Amino acid sequence: MNKKILPSIIDNNDTGYKIALWFFYLITVVTIVRSCIHIFKDDGGAQSIATIPLDSYIQGGAEAVILIFAYWGLSQLMFGLLKGIVASKYRGLIPLMYLFLLFEYVARYGISLFKSLETSGQAPGGVANYVLPIILVIMLFLCLRSK
Repeated sequence: MNKKILPSIIDNNDTGYKIALWFFYLITVVTIVRSCIHIFKDDGGAQSIATIPLDSYIQGGAEAVILIFAYWGLSQLMFGLLKGIVASKYRGLIPLMYLFLLFEYVARYGISLFKSLETSGQAPGGVANYVLPIILVIMLFLCLRSK
């Protein structure tokens, strides 16, 4: 199992179940689309999607939140492009990428226990933060199992 997470030879062979590969494709596309929204949308998606009440902030505060969302979008874009490279050329690293994704979502939840953010509603991705880690564990398991 450890050799599937950190293989000594990185190749394009995928020995796991196809559903894990197809889900990895899906989550890669979602990451890239989401990153572009954060970078290019006027409010970075902060108010229009994440329901952060930017219109109640002073101008400088709202601009800072939008800038931070754009920076976050850049990080997401870089990770999304890395996932795209792995999906197309280095599929042997997909289990490791699932482990990184799982870490990201679990860490987000942990951080949210200590840091709060006022919103005016529930963001569509809010539910995903609870469901996706479960799906990621299943996909990681399916990557590590041989067909």
